[in-house]
Amino acid sequence: MEKRPSWHKYFMEMAFLASERSTCLRRKVGAIVVKNNQVISTGYNGAPKRVRHCSETGCLRKQMNIPSGERHELCRGIHAEQNAIIQAAIYGSSLQDAAIYTTNQPCIICSKMIINAEISDIYIADKYPDKLAQEMLEEAGVQMYVVDIKNDTLKRIL
Repeated sequence: MEKRPSWHKYFMEMAFLASERSTCLRRKVGAIVVKNNQVISTGYNGAPKRVRHCSETGCLRKQMNIPSGERHELCRGIHAEQNAIIQAAIYGSSLQDAAIYTTNQPCIICSKMIINAEISDIYIADKYPDKLAQEMLEEAGVQMYVVDIKNDTLKRIL
């Protein structure tokens, strides 16, 4: 009998594929929003439309010596989760009770957007230390899981 990947592995691998479009020089992130096992939208981190990418201009955060996880507003890029939520809005797709698969745990800004978009579940490949983001997601009742695509397993962390 043929072994098919789980839905979680399937969508997480899509998120990693999306991350390959990233133009960020520090961290390539991809996100896929799914509802009823159907892809609603995708996103990766990079500069806004019609704006030069960091791969062309250099990394503003590096030039300003901004540590990872701080001062997210000082960046030319938009996060993958933000782009996926924006893409759904452009095409008029509700994300209420959807799930988001992202290669990295969402930061506080993305977490607040996920909460307000009424996304119910977050599936991540890698953890990202953001205590406030975790606290707010937990308070809002958003569940978070780590997907191990190598072993095709799932572990709930929130």
